Amino acid sequence: MSEVILNVSGLTKNFGGIRAIDNVDLDIRPGEIVALIGPNGAGKTTFFNCLTGIYTPSSGQIVLRDPKDGKETLLNGMKPNKITEKGMARTFQNIRLFPTMSVLENVMIGRHCRTHAHILGAIFRDRATRREEEEIIDVSYGILKKIGLHRQVNEEARNLSYGAQRRLEIGRALATEPFLLLLDEPAAGMNPQETEALVALIRTICSEGHSILLIEHDMKLVMSLSDRIFVMDYGKKIAQGTPEEVRSNPAVIKAYLGEDVDA
Repeated sequence: MSEVILNVSGLTKNFGGIRAIDNVDLDIRPGEIVALIGPNGAGKTTFFNCLTGIYTPSSGQIVLRDPKDGKETLLNGMKPNKITEKGMARTFQNIRLFPTMSVLENVMIGRHCRTHAHILGAIFRDRATRREEEEIIDVSYGILKKIGLHRQVNEEARNLSYGAQRRLEIGRALATEPFLLLLDEPAAGMNPQETEALVALIRTICSEGHSILLIEHDMKLVMSLSDRIFVMDYGKKIAQGTPEEVRSNPAVIKAYLGEDVDA
């Protein structure tokens, strides 16, 4: 079995007297597509926010392992930008683009954590700075071709369709060069054609060596795309396994339908 690239153990997050995440374990292996599902309010986005440094866990550990060199990093208490530098990037449930900037510029921003130019380089425009700027444009344009938005390269992000904006946010995350990509409800609000294109894009991303952890309510997408599924309810992990195992799990059926299987 491949060594895990993300190991979450005993993760707990309290907000005052409310326990939003309760002792959750989760692991992801190289090349996997893993889904995190559960009813609204189950704690899924809070879990993502703990992983990416927006929230500091109350207890537990989050360890990220770089598949290239095997180096492990404890993410607890680390700032979001530093976590991104370590190789984990995310998208958000509510789209967070720069609406008046171009499609290309939105992706270029994602390259910031991989660049080395400083303020003097920006002022004096030395050769190294110019070469790095050209590299940023080339890489960003390549990502736009991958996500199917290269023809809208100069369009303002706010003028894109909803589905295209979703793909653009994924493109910006890819620009950070992650080995683990977190997608928070990527298919939300999409029509069937946009969802089909999204599924194809996620499969392409995974085939290129990325691992993916996604939150999603579209069960057809989850069951067809995921290698493994983790299920949360009221902040706790209630089930995990393959799509087939999760689909027939009584605890999962009860969480979604509010009744026992035999009722």
